[in-house]
Amino acid sequence: MDLMIEDLMEQLVEAGGSDMHIQAGAPVYFRASGKLLPINDEILSPQEAQKLIFSMLNNTQRKDLEQNWELDCSYGVKGLARFRVNVYKERGCYAACLRALSSKIPKFEMLGLPDIVREMSERPRGMVLVTGQTGSGKTTTMAAMLDLINHTRNEHILTVEDPIEYVFPNVKSLFHQRQKGEDTKSFGNALKAALREDPDIILVGEMRDLETISLAISAAETGHLVFGTLHTNSAAKTVDRMLDVFPPIQQPQIRAQLSSSLLAVFSQCLAKKQNAKPGEYGRVMAQEIMIVTPAIANLIREGKTAMVYSAIQTGMRMGMQTMEQALAGYVKSGAVSLEEALGKSSNPDELQRLVGNVPAKK
Repeated sequence: MDLMIEDLMEQLVEAGGSDMHIQAGAPVYFRASGKLLPINDEILSPQEAQKLIFSMLNNTQRKDLEQNWELDCSYGVKGLARFRVNVYKERGCYAACLRALSSKIPKFEMLGLPDIVREMSERPRGMVLVTGQTGSGKTTTMAAMLDLINHTRNEHILTVEDPIEYVFPNVKSLFHQRQKGEDTKSFGNALKAALREDPDIILVGEMRDLETISLAISAAETGHLVFGTLHTNSAAKTVDRMLDVFPPIQQPQIRAQLSSSLLAVFSQCLAKKQNAKPGEYGRVMAQEIMIVTPAIANLIREGKTAMVYSAIQTGMRMGMQTMEQALAGYVKSGAVSLEEALGKSSNPDELQRLVGNVPAKK
């Protein structure tokens, strides 16, 4: 077998796939419309798997991988796409997962995002968070928001990403995009420097640790519009996750800062379409929307995040919705099956109540 990594990448893009898995002792797998399948029955030897993986890496990256046994990087094929690459060892051999990153920046209108998302992108300052599991379209949503700003406002936009997924041209706004591992050693370092680089808008690709979250909140408080992502599946859990990284003695202060700087949380997932037509994208995006009203700000400040879900339920006239309300809408329209929606819901009893008499298929 004489596979070339760029040929496989081309096959993945042509198939409309999102991910490729390379592993010794198995064929190459593609994920398309959420479904993971082997592309053929040809088993890769350890040498073949390593050859495919190492063909994407430069000498520095190979040394880093050989020392640490794990590596995050990106790889671009001109005229095709860019790929986010994670390489790791399993059972003593190298394996890799590649995520295809569209070179085409998604348009806000094409994604069908609610008007409230547009409104939040038009705010001059504060923090907007887009959350969800890996592969839930967080980066796509944020890219559409930045593209909207780029075509309507004159702003300096600074992004810190791992890796850079969409490369933005300067239209009305000026972009500076920094990649962790190539342009900066950490999100914290980049954010410290960002405040001295005259940004109007800052995008933080991942908010995982105390320093990054603390600096992002400070930036939002000091007059910047900050976009960020977390791997959480609800608005309430997003607030809890941000607070939990701080020691208990600091949490009251952070709650107060967050209640005044947080504008909105959009928590999203992708659900499989029912009866998708051939060639049609096979998933829809469901989004829980929390807007930080004075009432929700008060719940955050007082540490009553358990009551946030109820506040979202009653905030529909302000553009809010729970994940269950979003999924119920898809079930009622026939776009998504009830069993698929129940699998995506963290509150299935509430979803069943909202859906009413639509039966789940056995």
